Amino acid sequence: MTQDAGGASRNTSPSARKTVVRPGDRIFSGSAKGAGTFILLMLAAVSGFLLLEGFPAITADPNDISLLAGESFWVWVGPLVFGTLWAAALAMVVAFPLAIGIALFISHYAPRRVATTLGYVVDLLAAVPSVVYGLWGGVILAPALQPSYTWLADNLSFLPFFAGPASGTGRTILTAALVLAVMVLPIITAVSREVFLQTPALYEEASYALGATKWEMIRTVVLPVGRGGIISAAMLGLGRALGETLAVAMVLSATGVISLNLISSVNPSTIAANVALSFPEAYGLNINALIASGLILFAITLVVNSVARWIVNRRSEFSGAN
Repeated sequence: MTQDAGGASRNTSPSARKTVVRPGDRIFSGSAKGAGTFILLMLAAVSGFLLLEGFPAITADPNDISLLAGESFWVWVGPLVFGTLWAAALAMVVAFPLAIGIALFISHYAPRRVATTLGYVVDLLAAVPSVVYGLWGGVILAPALQPSYTWLADNLSFLPFFAGPASGTGRTILTAALVLAVMVLPIITAVSREVFLQTPALYEEASYALGATKWEMIRTVVLPVGRGGIISAAMLGLGRALGETLAVAMVLSATGVISLNLISSVNPSTIAANVALSFPEAYGLNINALIASGLILFAITLVVNSVARWIVNRRSEFSGAN
């Protein structure tokens, strides 16, 4: 209770005050809720479309679908699933450590001007269209790698990955994976760079004060603090690699088999590339079969992102993720 100038008492307790909601707050709150609801509705719409259009092909007689060549849907889609996961895994093996190294160089080693320039270059690479990567991979990279594949087949053929015979064009699953690695590299680098730059300076200074070298500080402070963000960056890159269509279709000479050989002309295809190449000539239940394979890719991506989110949530005490 307080008194005004005339001596009258006035209640100024917090419970007596009314919360004033500004119009801007209402608009922003409604827009945020609307955007979140829209995303959920779009996800439900895509899931419903894939289920409704793909289910007839899964349950149909394989002889009624020329695309399946008399095989069951699961036998037909198995090599495509393998090729999708195999190409994405190879791309991540190449791109992930390189991206982390570039991000650390930009954030902790490079001079300011060099770091700024490299940051612009990385962001520019992330904006390059897929068709450009596909043209580069098919016209330049594949012929350049073909002699290396021949050498690998001649000298390391005892390994199943290089059993040969080597492809005469260089259009192999390894070439496609290298193109995918170049495509996902700027995504992982850009996100990891921002994560590393958010490391609290007090943590780094405390590590130096205890006598740590720069690499020891990075290993014991920067990487553990940014682990959640690093995983998120890797999953973004993996999602791009799993769903990439045009670049893989332009580079890969696929035959639809399951093979670990990286340099042969007999290569597994990916779901996205197979849909892109087969859809123009598809009709009837063949279209449903391609949509059903898209449903499998959607499920794979959903599982991968869910696992990544679970891992990030476990590390939320370090990264601030929630």
